[in-house]
Amino acid sequence: MSPATPPTIPPPAPRSSAALHTETTGKGPRLVLAHGFTQTGRVWGSMDDDLAQDHEVVRVDLPGHGASSAVAAGLADGALLLGEAGGQATYVGYSMGARFSLHLALARPALVLGLVLISGTAGIDLPAERLARRRTDEAMAEQLDPTGGPPSTATPVETFIRRWLEGPLFAGISPEGSGLGRRLANTGPGLASSLRLAGTGTQPALWDRLGELTMPVLIVTGGSDEKFTALGGRMAAAIGPNATRTVVAGANHAPHLQRPQEVAALVRGQTRPVAR
Repeated sequence: MSPATPPTIPPPAPRSSAALHTETTGKGPRLVLAHGFTQTGRVWGSMDDDLAQDHEVVRVDLPGHGASSAVAAGLADGALLLGEAGGQATYVGYSMGARFSLHLALARPALVLGLVLISGTAGIDLPAERLARRRTDEAMAEQLDPTGGPPSTATPVETFIRRWLEGPLFAGISPEGSGLGRRLANTGPGLASSLRLAGTGTQPALWDRLGELTMPVLIVTGGSDEKFTALGGRMAAAIGPNATRTVVAGANHAPHLQRPQEVAALVRGQTRPVAR
């Protein structure tokens, strides 16, 4: 049997001119929440509503997700769209959202008063490993939006998302606790576009640029997520004295969903919320 042909990686699509969908609640210092892959701006557990008690909370649907499903943009262009949607604020990014937020902080630092990176990374170091990850992401994108077959051959979104949430990164949290119902607002083509244009393999290694960040940076990881906790420590060291690192005990890759009150308190420490 001949070996399987690796998926062909399509060229980047042009940046969409559409604005990202946002929902805003609360009053106080502005927080912009940038969610993770397969989520939407409403998948923050109870953390977003908690923070809206004393902050202006801007929930953004990132490119390819939720009400921004038709917006196609890579990390660099998507970060600019994020900045246009959120304005000057403290940016809170989780996983994929951390990638967008980090790109924004480097490209438009005047917009980013503070940066909270939850389970984030500054990229894969080795080009060969980045290419391998892009091929993995393309294989997943093909499940959702086949380029060589009719749409009827696509994996249903709910099936794909349930499989995604069964991965080791989300051990210890149920699909319902992960916001499954709201994740189903996503579309197959939208998620496929996100994987192809803004997946982990598309992110250049930004480690040597982390020292450019001058705003306060909080790095949050779950104590059970060994990989990202190690990456978080490396990021904090590269950023310097304006970086603070916190490990949330008993949480995995999504500490904001498993320990929402604890993570909300950490975010509050980065701002000056209004007194009620």
